Amino acid sequence: MKVLLTGDTGYIGTILCPILQRHGHEVTGLDTDLYEKCTFTGSVHDIKNLKKDVRDVELRDVEGFDAVIHLAGLSNDPLGDYRAELTEEINEKASIRLAVVAKKAGVKRFLFASSCSNYGAAGADFLSEEAQLNPVTPYGISKVRVEAALKRMADENFSPTYLRASTAYGMSPRIRFDLVTNNLTAWAFTTGRVYLKSDGSPWRPIVHVEDIARAYIAVLHAPRELVHNESFNVGSTTENYQMREIAQMVKEVVPGCEIEFAPDAGPDKRCYRVDCGKIALKLHDFKPQWTARRGIEQLYDEYKKVGLTLEEFEGEKYKRIAHVKHLITEGLLDENLRWKNGKNNGKGEKK
Repeated sequence: MKVLLTGDTGYIGTILCPILQRHGHEVTGLDTDLYEKCTFTGSVHDIKNLKKDVRDVELRDVEGFDAVIHLAGLSNDPLGDYRAELTEEINEKASIRLAVVAKKAGVKRFLFASSCSNYGAAGADFLSEEAQLNPVTPYGISKVRVEAALKRMADENFSPTYLRASTAYGMSPRIRFDLVTNNLTAWAFTTGRVYLKSDGSPWRPIVHVEDIARAYIAVLHAPRELVHNESFNVGSTTENYQMREIAQMVKEVVPGCEIEFAPDAGPDKRCYRVDCGKIALKLHDFKPQWTARRGIEQLYDEYKKVGLTLEEFEGEKYKRIAHVKHLITEGLLDENLRWKNGKNNGKGEKK
C-alpha cells in the first residue's frame, strides 16, 4: 500500500515507519518536526517527507494514497494544557480537516491515533470499547471529538478505524520522558529515586511502543469489514497496573533505588483500566510482545548506554513542553507553534 504517515518523526512514528517498510508498504511522512533536535538514540528514518504542519494539509498532499495513518498532534497533557485552544486547533480541527481532505482525495483507509485517555476518570472497573467516554483533559477531549466526527464520515468509500492506545512506554529514537514508565525509570536511574507525583493509586493500562506499531500493522492488513468504523483498545488486558505497582517494578530492576512521593502527591483524577479482548479476538495478527518488566529492563539498559542525566530528561532537550517553550524563546517558533522565517510554512515538498 501507499501510506501517508503523519507524525512520522515522533515517538511512535519513528518506530512504526520502518516496520511499515519491512512489510513492503511505500511510506511518505508528514510532520512539522518540532523535535528534530531531540533524537535520543539510534536514528530517524530517511523517507519521502512532507515537512509541513498538519494544519496546512492540502488535497494534493493526500492524493494517490491507499491509507492515512494519523499520529500527528500535541502529544501530552502539559502541552495540551499550555494553550488549550491549540490542542483544539491541532488535535481536533486539523485532524477532522485531514480526514475530510483524505476522503475527498479517495483515500480508502484512515487509521486514527486515539487514546485510552478517552475514558478519563473511570475508576477501577475494566472498560471495553463500549464504555462511556469521560475525558478530563484537553488532549482526551480532542480525541473523543475526532472519533465522533470520523464516525459520521464513514461510508462504503471511506473506512476509519480508531486505535485507543494504552499509555505508551519503551525505547524510541524520539523517546518521551513524560510517559509514566519511561519517567519513573529515568528518575530511578539518574537519582536513585522512583519519584511518584501522585499517590500511586491510579490505574493505567500500559503498552510498549513497538506493540502499538504492531496494532497499526494488524489494522492496516485486516479485512475492511473487521475494522471499518471500529474502535480498539490497544494493549493487553493483563498489562493494567496501579502507578505504585509500576514503581515497585522499577525499584526491582534499577539497583539501589527507593520509591519516593512528591511533597504534593495526591490522587490523580485520570484513573482507568481497559479490556483489550476485542483486538485480541478480532485481529489475530496483533500479538503483543512486551511486558512492563521487560520494558523497564530495556529502558534501564538504554539509559546506561547513553549515560542519561537528570538535567537532560527534565530539561529542554527531551521534555516536550520545555523544548517547545525554548523554541519560542529563541524566536524559532511563534506562539501558535508555527515555525518562523518560512520554515515548515506549509509549502513542504516530497523529497
